Amino acid sequence: MGNCNCFTNSKQAMAEIAPYDLIKSTTAVHLYGDPATSSTLYIHFALLYKTRALQFTPTNDPQPVVQIGSETISGTREMMFRFIDVKLPQPPLVVPVEEEGGETAALVVKMAALQHRSVVWHLERMVRWSEDLVTRGGRRNGDPAMGSERMEVKKFQKSYTQLLEVMVEHAQMEERVVFPLLETAERGLCKAANEEHGRDLPIMNGIKEDIKSIVVLDTGSHDYREALRNLSSRLRSLLEHSKEHFQEEERDVLPLMEAMELSKEQQLRVLEQCFDVMQGTHSHLFSSFIHGLLPREAMQYLDLIISCKEEKLVAPMLLRIIQ
Repeated sequence: MGNCNCFTNSKQAMAEIAPYDLIKSTTAVHLYGDPATSSTLYIHFALLYKTRALQFTPTNDPQPVVQIGSETISGTREMMFRFIDVKLPQPPLVVPVEEEGGETAALVVKMAALQHRSVVWHLERMVRWSEDLVTRGGRRNGDPAMGSERMEVKKFQKSYTQLLEVMVEHAQMEERVVFPLLETAERGLCKAANEEHGRDLPIMNGIKEDIKSIVVLDTGSHDYREALRNLSSRLRSLLEHSKEHFQEEERDVLPLMEAMELSKEQQLRVLEQCFDVMQGTHSHLFSSFIHGLLPREAMQYLDLIISCKEEKLVAPMLLRIIQ
């Protein structure tokens, strides 16, 4: 995996290890800590990327302790991550300095970019899935774990509905928090981005309606196969348009947050407002959302949440993705 820039190469990101594709390890790995604290749950989640053989022992100590083989460490998250990466190198959790975007990067810029990565990962997955459905054309040669053709299409429908909710919340977050803030610095700055959102929503909802129609069609019919082909084409168009839109935002709009020179406290308040808008993404959809990030990206995203959210809100969120 190396130190390549996975943030800007979606094909490579797809090839790398995604969350929950856990690596087997013969090394004994132990975690000790209070299971009700975000610090222990955070390290627990990180270790799940490294090994299936994690042994967790609950204690009353809020400071987690990690033991790998005969060596033990406790301390800051950074210290523990570097220790874990040295002992269990793959997949890496520590982000190389050249990929961090610098210490001055606005927190909301990092957050938005990571959300873009997850959305693209899921859209690429939906496109591949739709293309596979087209190739099979309703024939019974799919994955038995998916059930019948109709059951698989219903699972496809559920996955897209969840992704649509994340995409809509992300757009609302930008429209309600990020863009108005930038508009205070320069009027009309985000007009084009808002117009893009206005054009995207009917397309995304249209795909949702297409899937509803496919669910009720006879899986062996010509109409069913034709509808699948149209759906796959529309999803491919949405993917390409979304990637282009995200690239434009990251190139032309989001970097302008730096020019506002917000203090760290102000940045944290903005970040918290952003997370508050995306309540579905960070509650019942959080496990799915995190699945679209590489391990080190997921840990970066959790760092952003922890930086501005209270312990009582962070711990349940972490517990959901561990379970």
